[in-house]
Amino acid sequence: MARNEQLIRQHKILQILERYRYGCLLEEIRDALVDELGLTSLHTRTVRRDIESLQSAGLDIDVHDSGRGRVWKLGASGRGMHKITATATELIALSLGRDLLLPLSGTPFWVGVESFWTKIQEQLPETTWDHYRKYRQVLYVTGLAAKNYSAQEGALKNLNRAIHQHRVVEVAYQKPGQPSPSQRRLEPYGIVFHQGSIYIVAAANELPEEDPDRIRHWKLDRFKKAEVTDDYFKVPKDFDLEEHLGGSIGIFAAHESMDFKIKVSAVAANWVTEDPWHPEQKVERLDDGSVLLTVKAAHELEIIPRVLALGPEAEVLSPKSAREAIKARVMKMAEVYEKR
Repeated sequence: MARNEQLIRQHKILQILERYRYGCLLEEIRDALVDELGLTSLHTRTVRRDIESLQSAGLDIDVHDSGRGRVWKLGASGRGMHKITATATELIALSLGRDLLLPLSGTPFWVGVESFWTKIQEQLPETTWDHYRKYRQVLYVTGLAAKNYSAQEGALKNLNRAIHQHRVVEVAYQKPGQPSPSQRRLEPYGIVFHQGSIYIVAAANELPEEDPDRIRHWKLDRFKKAEVTDDYFKVPKDFDLEEHLGGSIGIFAAHESMDFKIKVSAVAANWVTEDPWHPEQKVERLDDGSVLLTVKAAHELEIIPRVLALGPEAEVLSPKSAREAIKARVMKMAEVYEKR
């Protein structure tokens, strides 16, 4: 069984049952699953086991005899709308979360966020809203990327579908500086939201499976189109999206992460402790008040901008390649300023 295959089927079963008030025959659910998930075949026994798993999890799914056979449908609690109650402090916390997701505007994910927010607005009393508005006058979220993914909405829908169905996509991908998009075939594994931008974790289909650089991170902004093909792929059994991303401070993809050691002066030491670069970073305080920061990253370009931002208050000790890269950049910067 492909990774998460059962979970994907069960989620789709719930979506199918939500659409039909009077329920469906087991065969109808099976046919809808085959059609919507792009499967070649599926046995009704598998569908029955999936439904039983959902029932065991506490979901209200009923079965009863009808004139056309045994029908499965959502029960009253499974179909009904739940009344939403929230305090002013809970509402403030939720609105902050909504603000942080603003870069998702124009995507299917944002549609769900706005739909839920609208339901809350409709059900909360005016007194709660008054209290909430007062707090919002003194609470403001900033630092978010002002972008909108409406232009990539179609591509994102197709990529999301391909992830769930394990299907290869043909994309037109244009890197910065390229005069025109390049045509690629990708095997998408997951979607990542990083610092206001959406990335697709996908394998380059043309590279052999043993190639350590096969899995890369593709920025959604650069997708000009994405079309789902009839070709299927298998996600590596040992691939875990969280583990894949956990070894770096940024969004660069690499087979193995590297340890970077940076000496930060006493003046700037608190900056790297107040705003950690990575949850698993190590900070060693030295006698002169400075700190030795050890942090993992997939690529030196995840480290260099942070070090340069600290100016003379930070020095990369290792690896040597990162030291040389920073030295070259500083020299070029000096040349620019010496011209004037």
